[in-house]
Amino acid sequence: MGALASAALLLPLLSAAPPAGADVPEAGALQGQFARAAERQGVPESVLLAVAYLQSRWDTHGGAPSVTGGYGPMHLTDAVTALEGAAPHHSEGEEDARGDSSRPARTGAEVPLPAPEQLPERLRTLERASELSGIPAEELRTVPAANIEGGAALLAAAQREAGLPASADPADWYGAVARYSGADDSATAATYANDVFDVIRTGETRTTDSGQVVSLPAAPAVAPATGQVDALGLRRSAAGPVECPASVACEWVPAPYEEFGDGDYGNHDKANRPVSQSIDYIVIHDTEADWKTTLKLVQDPTYVSWQYSLRSSDGHIAQHVPLKDVAWHAGNWFVNAKSVGLEHEGFLTSPDSWYTEAMYRSSARLVRYIAGRYGIPLDRQHVLGHDNVPGTTASSIKGMHTDPGPYWDWAHYFQLLGRPITPSAGPHAGVVTIRPDYESHRPVYTGCVTAGQACVPHGSGAVRLHTAPSADAPLVKDIGLRPGGQDSTTGVNDTGARASTGQSFAVAERRGDWTAVWYLGQKAWFENPVEEPTAVNVRGQVLTPREGLAEVPVYGRAYPEASAYPAGVPVQSVSPLPYKLLAGQRYVVGGRTPGEYYFAPVFDPSGHTVVRGQEEYYQIQFGHRVAFVKAADVRVSQG
Repeated sequence: MGALASAALLLPLLSAAPPAGADVPEAGALQGQFARAAERQGVPESVLLAVAYLQSRWDTHGGAPSVTGGYGPMHLTDAVTALEGAAPHHSEGEEDARGDSSRPARTGAEVPLPAPEQLPERLRTLERASELSGIPAEELRTVPAANIEGGAALLAAAQREAGLPASADPADWYGAVARYSGADDSATAATYANDVFDVIRTGETRTTDSGQVVSLPAAPAVAPATGQVDALGLRRSAAGPVECPASVACEWVPAPYEEFGDGDYGNHDKANRPVSQSIDYIVIHDTEADWKTTLKLVQDPTYVSWQYSLRSSDGHIAQHVPLKDVAWHAGNWFVNAKSVGLEHEGFLTSPDSWYTEAMYRSSARLVRYIAGRYGIPLDRQHVLGHDNVPGTTASSIKGMHTDPGPYWDWAHYFQLLGRPITPSAGPHAGVVTIRPDYESHRPVYTGCVTAGQACVPHGSGAVRLHTAPSADAPLVKDIGLRPGGQDSTTGVNDTGARASTGQSFAVAERRGDWTAVWYLGQKAWFENPVEEPTAVNVRGQVLTPREGLAEVPVYGRAYPEASAYPAGVPVQSVSPLPYKLLAGQRYVVGGRTPGEYYFAPVFDPSGHTVVRGQEEYYQIQFGHRVAFVKAADVRVSQG
């Protein structure tokens, strides 16, 4: 059927569809739109629903693009249009990626947004959907029914182009689903299709961001024709020493370890982890570039590095640095030396940001694999956002990055990790873990596009912290970010008064619908009503200054005492941050660690040394970022 005929069939559907930003449609509307689009395009409804689930979990996001320019439930990509309204990235800090004061700073250069003519087909699928369906691009971006129809048209076209009939059996659509992923290699296309058919077999039911209940009944007997992927003519992934679980598609794109004169080299350090040092952290980033640029940057010896990159559209993974080696990614050398960095493709932040389910799932599988291999606890004390990594000294706090930002869905991510955030204590517990309902919790953020202007309303896993139990009270201060004592703001990049899903804090007081926690040396209040809680009560260890101490210093790294350094290794100062942990305050313990410093300022790894002293530290959740205190300064108890 031609494009004009398809468009004619859609006239009743589109004229009845609500515009972007309209009131919530009547119950069942979205489910019906999937059913009608599947019937018109000859695609099994379960296939269409499962593909949409893996793209968006059936959310519409009010017509706003994903971090890679995808629109609507089907994630039809139109990065050209999305880039026209692009705002500065929320990783806007100017941190030293190494965070090692023993050598010159290594910062990432300004990364340009991709030029429209350089965008690959996977970032321009909306254009193709418009050609196939006859629906104008604007409607595909903003009208859910049109978006679903466009996605169905893409699936139907992929089936036709493969020379296959429009079968009613979902098992016959494996190749079309693999093609829909946009992957250019067979392993990624197959992994994506396998995930879609896992959704078909297990079924899903969910209330979307527009309040719609959508359901896909389980069909456990579906056995797809997996051999269809071989006929797509896709390349094979680059071979190499990848360290990935079998459940993801992973290729080797090595970062260079290269010396280029004047004692400088790039772009990571050789090590022998976990023999030399334990790997304790996994750091979640999102990129400031599209996939092609991301790979180009990490292969530049003059740039910085990270262990893995993950692609948005299909969850494809590229590994760059062996896990035993140290990448330059977190802006804190102590954390770098003991962590693995994951960069998630995302070059857009306005008007709001969302990430595909395909990428969330690949990322969670990779994190589970790394955590299992090295015994890393799957909690928010060890799976950190880049925005949770502390500055190393007072002067570095302002420059620390703020990705992945308030729109990363930590609650869903931890469900995928198999560690859902649930209560473990009664209503009078001394510790709470932040856990608002992501979809319905929509605090106002500003500065996504223009400084001071409100961002488009969007679900968020972060709560705001006030100086008193009132929404009108000022936000708490962060003297590290603002030494002059100014209040924190609602800016999307301002972490000064923000607590995120999964972070645990000691309770300071409860008053009606409000809970106070200890945060950056002060009592900080957030709204936590019984009927719509934004936190769960949990058990946990807490610490406070030992008896006789009015306050103890707080550090951004856990370095050993001066006497531990051997000859030839310069002593690294244990410089406190501008905060204080005061007597009577309590903070949740994330673990105990020896003071360590990895001395690796030269290209030749034979001279690299791990300095380990007698001093031990506790990691704590101190503010939005973690911090360290000396074990000798505090006492630990059950919260």
